[in-house]
Amino acid sequence: MSGDIFTGTLDLLILQVLSHDTMHGYRIAHWIKDRSRGALDVEQGALYPALHRLNRKGLITGEWGETEQGRRARFYRLTEKGKNALEAGQARWAEHASAVNAVLGER
Repeated sequence: MSGDIFTGTLDLLILQVLSHDTMHGYRIAHWIKDRSRGALDVEQGALYPALHRLNRKGLITGEWGETEQGRRARFYRLTEKGKNALEAGQARWAEHASAVNAVLGER
């Protein structure tokens, strides 16, 4: 995939990451890259607008804090509304993946 993330997928990935723990942006990007074995490398130019968008929608919330290295960073967590959006998004993704796999599996 060369690091490309399909439209709309980044929001779902961020919600999934934050369902595990409260994290700052750099850690979110690193978590996605690690879990995808390097296939998904989220750039700051895509990550931070997505975080702001999710925050505006009330799906996540953020508070300023300090990283392990002593740097000031905004730490994000999933809201109840975000948990519901994640569940709905996971269901849509499973349905979409199933449909694509059915088409790709045809010969």
